[in-house]
Amino acid sequence: MTDTPALRKHGKNAFLFVLVTVAIDMLAFGLIIPVIPSLIQDMMHVPPEDATLWLGLLAATYALMNFLFGPTVGALSDHFGRRLVLLVSIGTLAIDFIIMGFAGSIWLLFIGRALSGISGATYSTANAYIADVTEPKDRGRAFGMIGAAFGFGFVFGPVIGGFLGEISPRAPFFAAAGLAAVNFCYGFFVLPESLDKAHRRPFAFKRANPFGAAKHFSKLPQVSWFLLAAGIYFLAHTVFPATWSVHGEIRYDWSPKEIGFSLGLVGVGAAVVQAGLMGLILNRIGTVRTALLGMSVSVLCLFAYAFAGQAWIVYAIIPIGALGGVTGPAINSLMSTLTPRNAQGELQGASSSLNSLAMIVGPLAMNGILYYFTHDSAPFRFGGAAFLLSALLTLLAIVPFMRGVRENRDALPAAAE
Repeated sequence: MTDTPALRKHGKNAFLFVLVTVAIDMLAFGLIIPVIPSLIQDMMHVPPEDATLWLGLLAATYALMNFLFGPTVGALSDHFGRRLVLLVSIGTLAIDFIIMGFAGSIWLLFIGRALSGISGATYSTANAYIADVTEPKDRGRAFGMIGAAFGFGFVFGPVIGGFLGEISPRAPFFAAAGLAAVNFCYGFFVLPESLDKAHRRPFAFKRANPFGAAKHFSKLPQVSWFLLAAGIYFLAHTVFPATWSVHGEIRYDWSPKEIGFSLGLVGVGAAVVQAGLMGLILNRIGTVRTALLGMSVSVLCLFAYAFAGQAWIVYAIIPIGALGGVTGPAINSLMSTLTPRNAQGELQGASSSLNSLAMIVGPLAMNGILYYFTHDSAPFRFGGAAFLLSALLTLLAIVPFMRGVRENRDALPAAAE
């Protein structure tokens, strides 16, 4: 495996273990995405347009909990190690999926989403794990492979969830609970610890709350500008998890199976780009230009989604839009390069909190604007309004990113240029 990033003492297996952990975890999440709108419609007895608002509130609940607890989890992983945090998070997710599978009211769904938000530290902790076991020069490619593991989950998760949703909107939740349980067992028996005791540090509340983490990184302007750019970019891209399912039903009359299939294609594109092309693009044009390429492609494709009047146009955009997936790993690599090793967990926790803050605002804004332009009393019907807003926000994210690049010309390695 010559393309595997150079690893420290844990070897290639440790890297592969965490990739599998992330892939299984994302597979479980992907299972439930196509059926949540149908479940809300069944519970609340409302049309898809009205279910949009409840979907946004559920997503915001998840994000609020993740925002409040993300830095705590990151700081705990810096103190206790990555393995324990991953195991607790995955175990809690299994319980959460069971609760949502049996939910008889919308409020139990809210409780389930709150638990998911508290335990949803897998991605940030996995990034910290990867930072532990890879050399700085290889982290961009390694983060890209983590993104590819997420893509793997999106290839199979929504597709399987869509088919299971044709049987019952609750079936994917129980399947997700089973996968989370398998993931927990896998991590318990196989996953090694990546952070040795010499590099751990005491737990401090000022670093373990979302506002403390933000204050800490505000002292590092070079990191803060990249965090801001990543936060705005992520805010723009909340349009996908927040609205894709219900948007497809409203605009193209998609069933759960069709929603799952379209998300599966998104996952294929993400896997191809991040696992197959990420390293090649980084080597050819550098980390900074890779991030700019990703943001530029995203802007163009989001505008195209906004005005895609027929479903086949959406399918034509998906493979092109996959190139936008290089943005997150490239920015993450830049931030990681500028951060000490014993603060990688804190960096990922702060990044996770900003992303979660975006996920609080994003679904409310994206689902709100979708509802405003599609419900019966809309001033005029425009199903692509949320994607138009997303395109404008992505364009805005380029501004702080370039500010961060200008302020760090001397600190960034030549390969990043």
